[in-house]
Amino acid sequence: MSRLFITNATYAGNLSVNLWFSDNTTCTVNVGDYIRRHPHPQYNKYLDERKFTRFAIEDGNVVWGKNWDLIFPVEELHAGVIQ
Repeated sequence: MSRLFITNATYAGNLSVNLWFSDNTTCTVNVGDYIRRHPHPQYNKYLDERKFTRFAIEDGNVVWGKNWDLIFPVEELHAGVIQ
């Protein structure tokens, strides 16, 4: 089985991201819901839409912050639900 990774990501509004995966599937994940359920100073700043939209794709994953302040397992993103 080949490694699953993110090939593209765009902002979907409402602290959500549209994700395209290496297996040619797509999904939209609401990251804001996760941040609200798991408050933490490192995450809370991404409730600000201006900061949230500054994500990048690095090593096949979508990340926030210079030091990957916020990152999720690709498998959870692929399933559309982050725990």
